[in-house]
Amino acid sequence: MASLTETLTNETRKTAVVDDCCSLIDAEVADKSGISGLAIKAGYGAVKGIKPGFIRHAVIDLLPDFAAALDPLFQEARTAGKPVSSYFSSNSGRVADALLTITDGKVKRAQSGLVKGTYEKLRGTAKKNVEAAVPRVGKLIEKHAG
Repeated sequence: MASLTETLTNETRKTAVVDDCCSLIDAEVADKSGISGLAIKAGYGAVKGIKPGFIRHAVIDLLPDFAAALDPLFQEARTAGKPVSSYFSSNSGRVADALLTITDGKVKRAQSGLVKGTYEKLRGTAKKNVEAAVPRVGKLIEKHAG
């Protein structure tokens, strides 16, 4: 059985996976509401406006690490014979922690003050927001990893 990293970063699939990841991020940001939603939308808009292509580049850069971090959960779902989306949803805290461990490490090494500052301002609510995205993440993985 192929690892999630091998599957999602395979050259025949990678562009479609990256496109879907960017669409997922846009949809998650668009769904945010309230004061924290305004902060997320403002930060996202600032990063996209100042560094066009930044989100896509970040997805390309993070995809192998994200796939590796999610692979144990993906394999657990398969072993249990459960759909990835429902397994991820029932383990949303573990999925969020796996992804945030990667982004926390990347931001510590980031060169951009804007990226670091924006991330640090939003980090307090990040786990809740990533957990909210888990159903979409699970569906994306099901689509591309079968």
